[in-house]
Amino acid sequence: MDRSILFDIDGTLVDSTEAVTTSWRTIAARYGVDADAILRVCHGRRDEDVVPEFFPPGVVVSVLREMADLQLSYADLVRPIPGSTAALTTIPDDRWAVVTSGSRPLMTARMRGAGLRTPPIFVAAEDVRHGKPDPEGYLLAARQLGVAAASCVVVEDAPAGVAAGKAAGAVVVALTTTHAPAELAHADAIIDDLRELDRMITSLPA
Repeated sequence: MDRSILFDIDGTLVDSTEAVTTSWRTIAARYGVDADAILRVCHGRRDEDVVPEFFPPGVVVSVLREMADLQLSYADLVRPIPGSTAALTTIPDDRWAVVTSGSRPLMTARMRGAGLRTPPIFVAAEDVRHGKPDPEGYLLAARQLGVAAASCVVVEDAPAGVAAGKAAGAVVVALTTTHAPAELAHADAIIDDLRELDRMITSLPA
């Protein structure tokens, strides 16, 4: 595999659906907010970008702090996405990175909770000014790897992440773990299982 690969974490390497859903439903109930509305749009986005859309300005800081605590407390409610362990085993350290909308402590805890190795290059929410769908995170990861974003493959599961990868100029492979193929249609390729990734990357145009 000659290309560098930039992975999202939630829904791509780690199945954190239970942890995410439980956290948002808990915090939404505390503040009388529609949890279903949040869950329709929160995947692949930073809490810092989601919370102001649903909570009054006066409680945003408190909600963000409470969400951080909640999600860390549920970090053990995760498991690896099928194929993720094998996929990461075959990639040299200098050829991959993760780009996540979550915080570094939380995402590190989830990766470890799922039994996955963590890469030397780890771009988290606090490392960027603009979260997905902005391409900043993917552009930063490519720079830190010392490669052009256009030479990378981004692996994502959410529309916001697919949009970020495309805006960065990368080839994007979408994984249908959390969204239907129709919602991921702007990706360059769509797979149903991470175990298809190597074959798909090999088939992509150079």
